Amino acid sequence: MLVSVISFIGAAVVVVLLPGPDTLVVVRSLVRGGTRSGILTSLGVLCGLVVWVAAAAIGLAALLRASEIGYEVLKVAGACYLVWMGVQSLRSLRQTAAEMAAPGTERAGLMQHGFTAGFLTDILNPKVGVFFLSFLPGFVPHGYPVGWATLTLGAIFIVLTAFYCAGLVVASGTISSWMQTPRIRRRLDTLTGLVLVGFGVRLATEA
Repeated sequence: MLVSVISFIGAAVVVVLLPGPDTLVVVRSLVRGGTRSGILTSLGVLCGLVVWVAAAAIGLAALLRASEIGYEVLKVAGACYLVWMGVQSLRSLRQTAAEMAAPGTERAGLMQHGFTAGFLTDILNPKVGVFFLSFLPGFVPHGYPVGWATLTLGAIFIVLTAFYCAGLVVASGTISSWMQTPRIRRRLDTLTGLVLVGFGVRLATEA
């Protein structure tokens, strides 16, 4: 069991460090809403992972993968959500420097940043569930209950993701004033907007 866990941690670290929609949404929240918003978004991401790990452990993710219609509906919904958030980032480029600096301007729209944004980004992406269904069982040692072993490995993955998100939050704290500079803010909004739209299009078009 120990060898399997160590092997899983090594593989999971690589997966966690690969930038995806989760990472981008957390970064977006840090840029637009500050540390508090980034923490809430990270918690939303982690709660979404908890749901998918539990679904994989009890077999619901397998049912989703078997249901072509359900999978496609969830995939399109997730893609639309990512594209919508990307468009909102690009639309914010029209804000003046004073509007960007005005207090409270980033608190509007629960679906754009904060806990809801992180949770929806994960829960509306069926590929996350299929990933856990395909990735976790490969590290379950022979003779161990698949359900409980999947939960254990999933919990390890969630903890690693929590450390990663915490690292993003801590790093942003040291450069928060730099990120809030209007010129840098516009560049970050442009980058996150375009990449979110790209993630959404890719999610919608991938098989």
